[in-house]
Amino acid sequence: MEFISSLQQMLTDQLGPFGPILAVGILGLFLVLLTVPILMHKKADPLDRLKGASRNTAEPAEKTQKLRTASNKDKLEKYSSFLEPQDEEEYSAVRLKLIQAGYRSKTAVRTYHFLQFALGAIMLFIGIIYTLLQSSTADPTTQSMMMSILGPGVVGYMGPKYWVTKRQQKRQEEIVNGFPDALDMMLVCVEAGQSLDQSIVRVSREIRAGFPALADEFETVAYEMKAGKDRITVLRDMSERAGVPDVSSFVTVLIQSASFGTSVADALRVYASEMRDKRVMRAEEKANTLPTKMTLATMMLTLPPLLIILIGPSIYEIAKTLGSANF
Repeated sequence: MEFISSLQQMLTDQLGPFGPILAVGILGLFLVLLTVPILMHKKADPLDRLKGASRNTAEPAEKTQKLRTASNKDKLEKYSSFLEPQDEEEYSAVRLKLIQAGYRSKTAVRTYHFLQFALGAIMLFIGIIYTLLQSSTADPTTQSMMMSILGPGVVGYMGPKYWVTKRQQKRQEEIVNGFPDALDMMLVCVEAGQSLDQSIVRVSREIRAGFPALADEFETVAYEMKAGKDRITVLRDMSERAGVPDVSSFVTVLIQSASFGTSVADALRVYASEMRDKRVMRAEEKANTLPTKMTLATMMLTLPPLLIILIGPSIYEIAKTLGSANF
């Protein structure tokens, strides 16, 4: 602490009252300017080059795949090495999370990381301006200045991640709520004589008004089946995109029904009944936890008025008696 105080005093004596803030800003700008060229011109790891060479010799050139396809219309394409993860697993994890949140464009990962970087830099700049204005009217401590500068930057950087997580949770909750109704409708369509592909198309059309996220998943499945993709692969991709255990169990039921040659209608009937029971149990669970959640609110809203009604007149009379006795 003595070193920090002496350093702050030295900066204040040499650069004026805004010396510590200017030093922090210059240091941050220097670190950014130092980091960007390193990331843009990062040397390849010798092990990665050996792996790439062995992969190129083992596979033909036309079969090698990239993490993403380049597009000349995208202005952020030239910064893709800086804005996107270069590791395949990390890129796939971020891509899957964005798909589960409803963002399916090819440039979603790049836009996501660009927003994190841009909002972090903008909020950091706003924090510096706010700290300068605050220093002109008061004398803040070093800790408060650091919090005022770095706090908005952290909030801006974590803002897109928080937004995507909330969108993902909301979309999964919508799929969970609409899945039992979709299964009942699919069972009716299958028992009426339609095939599974036709029933999926009909269900996606009928439930769009109430559950658009689930309708999008079923519509994607229908389009992929029409394109000639294998049904098992399409269903597994659907369970991965949804990220909901109920959908994964439904896909497993359909795959097992197709593998063992059992009736799809019977499998749907049993699973739809289980989903209805599960929805009832989920509602009962929320109803059972409601009294516990309302206990604190009930005490805060009921106990103070009750005490005022019961004890208030007595306190008033005592205060009145003491006041008259003093006179």
